[in-house]
Amino acid sequence: MSTPLPTFPPHVQLHRGGTSVVVDLGTAGTPAIIHWGAPTGLLSPAELEALATAARPQRVSGGVDVPARLTLLPQEAFGWQGSPSLIGQRDGRCWASALRTASALAGPHSLTVTLEDADAGLRVVTELALTSSGVLTQRHVLTNTGTTDYQVHQLSAFFPLPATATTVQDATGRHLKERTAQRRPLTVGSHVRTSRRGRPGADATLLMLAGTDNFGFRQGLVHGVHAAWSGNHRLTAERTITSESFLSAGELLLPGEVVLGPGESHTTPMALGSWGNGLDELAARFHQDLRAREHHPMRPRPVTLNTWEAVYFDHDASTLQALADTAAKVGVERFVLDDGWFRGRRDDTAGLGDWFVDAAVWPRGLSPLIDHVRALGMEFGLWFEPEMVNPDSALAREHPDWILHAEGRWPVSARQQQVLNLAHPDCFAYLLGRLDALLDEYPVSYIKWDHNRDLLDAADPRTGHAAVRDSTLALYRLLDTLKSRHPGLEIESCASGGARVDLGILDHTDRIWTSDCIDPLERLDNQANTGLLVPYELMGTHIGGPVSHSTRRRHSLGFMARTAIFGHFGIEWNIVGISDVQTAELAGWVRFHKDHRDLFHSGTSVHADLPDPAQDLRGVVALDGTRAVYALTQRTSSTSYPSGRIALPGLLPDSRYKVRLSHPLTEELGNGQSPLEWALEGVELPGSVLGAAGLQSPVLFPEQAVLITVDQAS
Repeated sequence: MSTPLPTFPPHVQLHRGGTSVVVDLGTAGTPAIIHWGAPTGLLSPAELEALATAARPQRVSGGVDVPARLTLLPQEAFGWQGSPSLIGQRDGRCWASALRTASALAGPHSLTVTLEDADAGLRVVTELALTSSGVLTQRHVLTNTGTTDYQVHQLSAFFPLPATATTVQDATGRHLKERTAQRRPLTVGSHVRTSRRGRPGADATLLMLAGTDNFGFRQGLVHGVHAAWSGNHRLTAERTITSESFLSAGELLLPGEVVLGPGESHTTPMALGSWGNGLDELAARFHQDLRAREHHPMRPRPVTLNTWEAVYFDHDASTLQALADTAAKVGVERFVLDDGWFRGRRDDTAGLGDWFVDAAVWPRGLSPLIDHVRALGMEFGLWFEPEMVNPDSALAREHPDWILHAEGRWPVSARQQQVLNLAHPDCFAYLLGRLDALLDEYPVSYIKWDHNRDLLDAADPRTGHAAVRDSTLALYRLLDTLKSRHPGLEIESCASGGARVDLGILDHTDRIWTSDCIDPLERLDNQANTGLLVPYELMGTHIGGPVSHSTRRRHSLGFMARTAIFGHFGIEWNIVGISDVQTAELAGWVRFHKDHRDLFHSGTSVHADLPDPAQDLRGVVALDGTRAVYALTQRTSSTSYPSGRIALPGLLPDSRYKVRLSHPLTEELGNGQSPLEWALEGVELPGSVLGAAGLQSPVLFPEQAVLITVDQAS
């Protein structure tokens, strides 16, 4: 008796948030996404069939008789010879799967497809969905339906690219210089970016991007993908000799990390894809998606002072109280005590893991400082690095078995520390207990959660198995448990600066520390590239001291403020004893940020594609288009003099706007020999003119910036 063929619709179309996705369920093996991007409108069954027909390639000499297709899980069994989505095996067998569509269930904005390979003993449930902002999400759930163990080596999500995608952009970096963009042609072959650091890493790329030649912030069709995962990951851009191009995103699994017993399942991290005509539109989809979350921070982001660059490990109570006094005076709303408050922690060589207040430094505990801070009207935050341990600590001496290491050796030391095994129940319980006790004892509303080293030889000593994946999942559980026990607690993800920035960690925390380098010139590129994924309210952007601690450059307070003004604003500077003039200026910048942070943290971030590489223009436009603030920065000396016109992106073309140079203007601007006429009283022009013809750029000195405010004319 023959088995009836499965029945499901031949095609599915999803439309949401200005994005259309069309899926052909009739392709050999698994379904194929035949369109992802610009809206197509609702297509009739005949039009869907015509689109599917139009996408089918011809057979060519030297190829397989039935041309292979780029599907959700392309497989060699159906002629695919590019990079695979699924790699796995059972003792060397069942390594070549032949998964076929068994069922499909379409919702208004989602598609769930079940794939089966009875011979290999595998089932995959693939979930596609469009968010309200038009971000395409993908996730696979792989189940072992066989009778023996199945080892998973890789399982990634694939996103097709249009033929116009000819250029790839990703990012690289290091400590103090994360997220530096780099480009290359998308040629035949695979461009692969991996992280094997146990966290995304300072050199990680948030996104793998592919678009038209010379795509920019405001021009060129571009697509990008992200893996929402805080451990090892793998992003690729690939073009095949048969003209199929795609992006992929997924977890990078170490040997033995996922072995499925009969009936067990493995769920991949969420992969997310966005697109746009220019990077600003692509980024806006991610930003809108994050802002739509139920747990997205909704109250105004408190202006924060962090004590690290102010005092480092020198925790003197009177100095810190004086710092709090000045912080309150300039309008700070949250005071964060950084590293150095716990037992034995006089420098970074000892004490890490011993999460008890050091009585030698704080004989009355932290209460006197916290009470002082709160009496000044500020919240109190505290630094932790729970995942790490110094060998010179009571914790390491008492529980070496809690430290991740391969059999017979310790991992290479980094930052004089090793990594704890959060997946060990006793270690997890200790960390949860200590943090819980401190949060019970003290009114701490904010944790700066640090992670200061990459993972090496990260093995669970109980089994010898690789433990990056288990540690990442345990971290998520620890963060969630603390938040559930302490409602209202906010947590910042810091990782020796910006080495753990991803949507996985941001699903459990409330902001990221963008970089340990707060040199405003260095932060320009860092913040622009971070902002491709993360909106301003989730990015820590602080004013540092007059001389940068990481580059030794000297900058004015105004330049530092204008670079930091849009983000989760703060101060990283010992402001005790600064002059009355500086105090007043700093207070003015804090006021300016507070006056505009509802715009900065809800509006659309925009960046101009200026012809002059010496200049940078970025800003935030209100969602209703009624107002905007732009920052114009002169990075270096321009070749032309004066620099010419600048266009203001993102305004409503049919609205009229009043444009002004913004106060506070606290330093002499540039060396122009006559006034900038439009800036004397401001000008009123339509948004279409401001976005096309623009305004004459002010003459500025190198490493100087101005703010431009734009308000809809009445």
